[in-house]
Amino acid sequence: MIKFAPAKINLGLAIQEKRADGFHEITSIFYPIPLFDVVEIVEAKELTFQSFGLSIDSSMEDNLVVKAYRLLESKFALPPVAITLQKNIPMGAGLGGGSSDATQMLKLLNEKFALNLSSEKLREYAAELGSDCAFFVEHQPQLAKGRGELLQTVELDLSAYYLQVINPGIHIGTKEAYAGVSPQKRPNIEQDWLSPIGEWKKVMHNDFEDSVFPNHPAIMELKQELYNQGAVYASMSGSGSTVFGLFRSEPKKMNKKGCVEFVLDLSKPIY
Repeated sequence: MIKFAPAKINLGLAIQEKRADGFHEITSIFYPIPLFDVVEIVEAKELTFQSFGLSIDSSMEDNLVVKAYRLLESKFALPPVAITLQKNIPMGAGLGGGSSDATQMLKLLNEKFALNLSSEKLREYAAELGSDCAFFVEHQPQLAKGRGELLQTVELDLSAYYLQVINPGIHIGTKEAYAGVSPQKRPNIEQDWLSPIGEWKKVMHNDFEDSVFPNHPAIMELKQELYNQGAVYASMSGSGSTVFGLFRSEPKKMNKKGCVEFVLDLSKPIY
């Protein structure tokens, strides 16, 4: 049994305040995109994990897919499975690939072993694995608050656009991303963000850019190049280092040295 695990982009990201538990309160719009990892499970004599595609620099037990299995194993009498992951989404890139993989594992186990978990319960378990994991239970645009686990479906359709995604391969650690950010409460910011796309360049912003761009001007330059190519809106996704641009017609690839780049037709289905 397999599932396709889509990536996401952040359409705006506001860091509202630092919480007592050490996390930050955010507001963002998560949008699923047709760029996929593939997760497969089959019953086996013992739990195994193998991956193909992009290299994964972590042990088996540290991988979020295995952590998802361990979480449900602790709740239900699950048999062992052989897990195969085809890794296509760049890691540590602000695209949510690991979170998506983990959530699809929860959904696979739920279906294969008839656990009868509701979407609400899957979101609850997913939130235990990571702040944005719950988003991937349902593949639709959602307004995210809290740590990213408080979700509300929004009416937003970008199917008429192309998306150019560029990852420069620069690692941005969480500590670095938050170091230059000044949280500021903006309770009604989503009203501006849900304005027509032509206004996004003026009203939408990713607060992590304030921290990341001064340290990594190459990322800022990629964003500007997207606008130079005619993007209607461009931004860094999450805490970086991936940047993306939305275009009304199919853009040409930049073919930047050292970058991983995708041009995606947003009219394509999200599985």
